[in-house]
Amino acid sequence: MEKKIVVLGAGESGCGAAVLADKLGFDVFVSDFGAITDKYKKMLDDHGIRWEEKQHSEDIILSAGEVIKSPGIPNDAPMILKIKDAGIPIISEIEFAGRYTKAKMICITGSNGKTTTTSLIYHIFREAGLNVGLAGNIGNSLALQVAEEDKDYYIVELSSFQLDNMYEFRANVAVLMNITPDHMDRYEHKMQNYVDAKFRILQNQQHDDAFVYWNDDPIIQNELPKYKHGKLYPFAERNSGGMAAYTEEEKIIFTEPTPFNMELEELSLTGKHNLYNSMAAGISANVAGIRKETIREALSSFAGVEHRLEKVAKIDGVEYINDSKATNVNSCWYALQSMKTKTVLILGGKDKGNDYSEIADLVKEKCSGLVFLGADNKKLYDFFGSFNLPIADTHSMQECVEAARKMAQSGETVLLSPCCASFDLFKSYEDRGTQFKDIVCKLQ
Repeated sequence: MEKKIVVLGAGESGCGAAVLADKLGFDVFVSDFGAITDKYKKMLDDHGIRWEEKQHSEDIILSAGEVIKSPGIPNDAPMILKIKDAGIPIISEIEFAGRYTKAKMICITGSNGKTTTTSLIYHIFREAGLNVGLAGNIGNSLALQVAEEDKDYYIVELSSFQLDNMYEFRANVAVLMNITPDHMDRYEHKMQNYVDAKFRILQNQQHDDAFVYWNDDPIIQNELPKYKHGKLYPFAERNSGGMAAYTEEEKIIFTEPTPFNMELEELSLTGKHNLYNSMAAGISANVAGIRKETIREALSSFAGVEHRLEKVAKIDGVEYINDSKATNVNSCWYALQSMKTKTVLILGGKDKGNDYSEIADLVKEKCSGLVFLGADNKKLYDFFGSFNLPIADTHSMQECVEAARKMAQSGETVLLSPCCASFDLFKSYEDRGTQFKDIVCKLQ
């Protein structure tokens, strides 16, 4: 009898998993408690896959042999609890896809920098002419690529939510950029639960695999002895011995497996956080055997990631920067740290249990004003209200940009780096960033 697979959530990962399961001959049913977009309805219909929206048919779901859960669905959602009670295994789309490909997996996680690092590694592999796919939190669904046009390598960005439901999947190269508090609302407000999720990237690593990580992260250093992993490739700004990459005399020094160096000013991305992203990407490509000349050229030619410190326009002497992807406090810290001018900072959205004290000193040092953009800005007022900075309270992007424009002086920067998720007023951080760019560009 063919095994029945139920997919919960009909977004990019869910529909990709459904297509792969259907191709493999499973009996597939897709259920989404919300509305399914037309694009994904068409994808499912084209493959003759049964689906439902705005409901969960329990009798069908609880008859599954295995459930593939989209990462956005919380682990304590009522339907998930019922599936667990029924003893039905719940896995992620990445876990499912990994069973059906022999490709090498280069996997990247971390609280910040993972999208840029993932994109950088993908750029280097493409420049090297390799048959490579981009997947996970970015690009097309891994399962869909495995179903339609399997690759030799996949560069996979992994969130903690995806890692939660991964069990047998093996990362040939695991990259861990850093760990700072994020998504505390999903992890019972216990930091260790979140840390444990991130370290799942190491499960199933074998001795000939690679673990690339930021050596100066205290949490990583504390946790590392608890885990089995492949060969260690640490990176840091300074060489404390044994670094796979570090800086010296305005150069990045890559030490292994193939030693080479490149001038810091040749890097296309600027700022300390991007130095770490470039190191992690360079090591990952080096481990994969890509020529040092190709790595150098690719780290010089990379164009950057949309919604991550993206320069939008300069209007009346004011630089506008879109960092909508800063959905946690630590991301905003990196953004503020890289600012060279006084800054009007746009903050707010769906708070995930944020502690704003991490950016307090930088806000006092760098900011000339604050614009709050959210459905409810009370927590922001409670924290920043005593900083003696001008504050504007806004509830739409139009209102926000107008307030920022009035506040910013020539020679300053307006920075959208919200610290929060976007779901209170926007469809996604991309929607938030795109609206910001569209409205700013109309100011000219």
